[in-house]
Amino acid sequence: MVPLNCAAMTFSARKWIPLVAITVALLAGVGVLVGISGDDEAPAAVVRPPSDLDDVLAGFAETLRPDARYEPPSADERKEIVAALRPLIEDGRGIDRPRLADSLRPLGFTLTVGRDPATGREYALVADDRAWGLYLVDLSEPVRVAVEVPHPNSDLGTERIGLALFRAMPGAALLVAGTHRRVERGDVAHRTDSAFHAVATDLAERDIPQVQVHGFHDDSLPDTDVVISPGAGKAGAMIRRIAGGMADEGLATCRSWERECGRLEGTRNEQGKVAAEHEADFVHLELSRSVRDDESQWPKLIEPIADGLPK
Repeated sequence: MVPLNCAAMTFSARKWIPLVAITVALLAGVGVLVGISGDDEAPAAVVRPPSDLDDVLAGFAETLRPDARYEPPSADERKEIVAALRPLIEDGRGIDRPRLADSLRPLGFTLTVGRDPATGREYALVADDRAWGLYLVDLSEPVRVAVEVPHPNSDLGTERIGLALFRAMPGAALLVAGTHRRVERGDVAHRTDSAFHAVATDLAERDIPQVQVHGFHDDSLPDTDVVISPGAGKAGAMIRRIAGGMADEGLATCRSWERECGRLEGTRNEQGKVAAEHEADFVHLELSRSVRDDESQWPKLIEPIADGLPK
């Protein structure tokens, strides 16, 4: 099992910061691997890696505000985003990185390639300036599992748990929504017109398992640590292994296929619906605030998920 490195970032955001600041933060002081292109030049920049992915994820989440302006991508733009990211999903080890960066640039995305000190594995980080999300792909092997964080800076701590899961599973992709869940038209878990949903749909069509992380207040379902559900689908072997592993670790686990779980089953989740249509594995996790706040509890979640994936 890969050691977990979940150090928190101390970051204070006193007012809403436009998402373009994320791209600026990635670029600042780090140089480029190839020249930065102008409007009529190619290829686009492949940016040198940030020093700490924990800081990047925390900084990204802290910029998201309920009153931010947001315009979803058009149907054509969603197709272009999926097409641009597809080489990373299929196998990013041998791709032409400057060419990939150039294909992402018109969509407002910046490509960063680096090596994560916590795992020693190479990654590609794709972030945008239009609130269309952040996508992190492990380049050590083709993608075999996706971790999804639809409510960063709303379901507090889920982006950090998502990163910890990403690090624990070689061949993982991490999808983080680019909006706060209360932004108008911005709750990606319940809309089908986001870049997040388009990428998740492509994953389902490829039969790649998805693990989506949410959070609930302790008093919503007392004496429960985790609600685990296949969303709109059926509980298959993978989700049953994961649920059993979490229970074995001592987590109080509500399994939606066995009983009601306080309306936290995620049956209306749009990514879960698409996964069910394609009979792809989908794990909808609701984590109590106590579990999210206590990092010593995280391995009880993460190890069963990593061990429960198809071999």
